[in-house]
Amino acid sequence: MVQLIDQIAIFSQENTEVGVFMESLESLLKEHLSYHIIVVISEKTPKESIDISRFTHWAIACKKAAKSFVLVTNSISYEEAPENLSLVPTLQEAKDVIEMEEIERDLGF
Repeated sequence: MVQLIDQIAIFSQENTEVGVFMESLESLLKEHLSYHIIVVISEKTPKESIDISRFTHWAIACKKAAKSFVLVTNSISYEEAPENLSLVPTLQEAKDVIEMEEIERDLGF
């Protein structure tokens, strides 16, 4: 599912298997690089089935486009995430990260 709110595109896994979700996400992300992106992974998805490298790739692409990419999941801890990937446990925290990164970009950091 895709939800567009202001300049944020939110992609939610919901009831699909993570592999199927990731395949459909690839083309959708390309279409939405002009938005800040939040990807929400279902709480039921086991850590072993999440390919962090794919999300890291999109985080780098978004950063190059001066946009934010945030992954929302409880399956992976913050300590396990690569440094260039913003990972949070809730949707509200993802929105907060985007707001903070926007301020940083505005200030030239």
